[in-house]
Amino acid sequence: MTADPILATRGLVSGYAGSRVLHEVDVAVPEGGVLTLLGRNGVGKSTLVNTIMGLVPPMAGSVRVAGQEVAGARPDAIARLGVGLVPQGRRVFAPLTVAEHLDIADRLGRKGEWTRARVIDLLPRLGERLGNRGDQLSGGEQQMLAIARALLTNPTVLLLDEPSDGLAPAVVQQVGEVVREVCAAGMSALVVEQNLRLGLSVADRVVVMQKGSVHWDASVDEFRRNRARAEQLLGI
Repeated sequence: MTADPILATRGLVSGYAGSRVLHEVDVAVPEGGVLTLLGRNGVGKSTLVNTIMGLVPPMAGSVRVAGQEVAGARPDAIARLGVGLVPQGRRVFAPLTVAEHLDIADRLGRKGEWTRARVIDLLPRLGERLGNRGDQLSGGEQQMLAIARALLTNPTVLLLDEPSDGLAPAVVQQVGEVVREVCAAGMSALVVEQNLRLGLSVADRVVVMQKGSVHWDASVDEFRRNRARAEQLLGI
């Protein structure tokens, strides 16, 4: 755990319909850094992201953003404090054009350095597809739109839930390049991944979850050195 994380959970318990999925989870995203969250299917990674974002109410524990307690707050309030979400599955609105997606995010988000022009400069393919509807985009283009939409809210910390899901290897590589460039510009990120290569390529630290709990919090170098433990926890 870092001394002054931009985002931190402490003793976080969460789940659905009275069933616990997360069991006293502690994670910390360093300011200006990237924490990659690894784990097999069903261990609670997406539940953690959704609880941080306020989409799932916590049962107990703390979620702090820049030192401010947000556990139990509404998603829009958490977003206004600087948390941006790139959800699993992209969640692009099929009938809306790329331009309409960007306009909505721009109007509703915080104002800052991430403008529409800067986002299109980072993701030029979107500039070529402004008039296309969400359902006319490839999976990779939809993922870039989801990232662009989040950036236009001008977050200080970005939550990316399985950004490589369903994408071709070349597009996965592009996603990694975008995450690295955004974070090099000063943003922090929590990246939930099953793609080990992508997860490690962007990370400063790695957390591995198993059965709703954190079982390993390590530097990238430590994770790479301890292959046996990685295989045990991840089945790789």
